[in-house]
Amino acid sequence: MENPNKKKFAWLIKNFSSLPSDKLYSAPVLISGFYWDLFTYPKGYKGGESLVVSLAVTDGQSLPSEWARYVKFRLTIVNQLSHELSIHRETNIWFDHKAPGWGLSGMLPFPKLHDKDGGFLVNDELKIVAEIEALEVIGTLDESKDLHEKTSSSVKESMDVNGFQVLPSQVESVRGIFERHPDIAVEFRAKNQHLRTACMNFLLSLSEMFTKSLQELSNDDLVEADVALTYLNNAGFKVDWLEKSLDQVKRT
Repeated sequence: MENPNKKKFAWLIKNFSSLPSDKLYSAPVLISGFYWDLFTYPKGYKGGESLVVSLAVTDGQSLPSEWARYVKFRLTIVNQLSHELSIHRETNIWFDHKAPGWGLSGMLPFPKLHDKDGGFLVNDELKIVAEIEALEVIGTLDESKDLHEKTSSSVKESMDVNGFQVLPSQVESVRGIFERHPDIAVEFRAKNQHLRTACMNFLLSLSEMFTKSLQELSNDDLVEADVALTYLNNAGFKVDWLEKSLDQVKRT
């Protein structure tokens, strides 16, 4: 049986050196009752000269204040030409309401990262592997029966569209997306229904965003759209049609 307090997962960042976003997020992963994600700064953190990769509890500030996790965090920046040259870092650290995130800095200087023969960026793709194990767990979502009841109620009210649980008000929009783009989720592999729903909500929000007039979209909206598209790409969605829409908006 899979240990719910331990997980190993890979994060492949495509078009790393050409992405306009200052901060990138991986897809969230369920560990020890909470969702976690990695994030990094492709252009450097506050002028830093090396890659910083951080681990954080997703929406950690919104969780009850008594939660805490003592975590073993092992991170690997993969050298795609020689695994022996991959860079590893490991630490044990507490995460809690006041400190829901922790970063590992100085692992890989940017000149070494961008060296065309270095092996870390191959076809402009960066691969990061994280191994996370919760050694001590304080506070769980199971302690909140109200949350569980609300979640159960929501699931009962939802409807299935191509394997995604969506609200009745979203059914027509989701069906329309699959009719226009039938292969959009062919490579999407997440099995957790809550994660599948979160990704679909991301997709619906982006689709709705591009129905607005150009005057309604700010520069911050465009940056956030870039981040969301990267997230959906990494999760396995085929969203080239949304990427084209974003490019058209930027050119106008």
